[in-house]
Amino acid sequence: MLVFSLFMTALLSFTMIGFGLVFIKHPPKDINAVYGYRTRMSSINEDTWRFAHHYSGVVWKRSGTVMLLISLPVIILMRDFPHYEDYMLILFYFQMAALLAVIPMTEKSLKRTFDKEGKRKEDGAIN
Repeated sequence: MLVFSLFMTALLSFTMIGFGLVFIKHPPKDINAVYGYRTRMSSINEDTWRFAHHYSGVVWKRSGTVMLLISLPVIILMRDFPHYEDYMLILFYFQMAALLAVIPMTEKSLKRTFDKEGKRKEDGAIN
């Protein structure tokens, strides 16, 4: 179970870090329905599209790094605890929540920065 827990944590963390770096450095060039951070707000225009990818990339990169740095020691230190599997399931749920938290965070930032037509607000936050 230890090897499986380490593998799953590394897989989720490196997936977040990897996609975060891709979204920051090489986001999809055009708004499309195949690849990228695709929501109604992010797809309004090129500016919202680029902003959403950069913001979500930063969030995923940071979250993945923090998750990796916290989860790996926890997994190793708890390996001899009774009910280890239950703790690992709880940890997995937290990791999945971190993976999915990028959506509401990015949408909130988009709404703070852009109006409903996709124009930057005068006092919009630049993230």
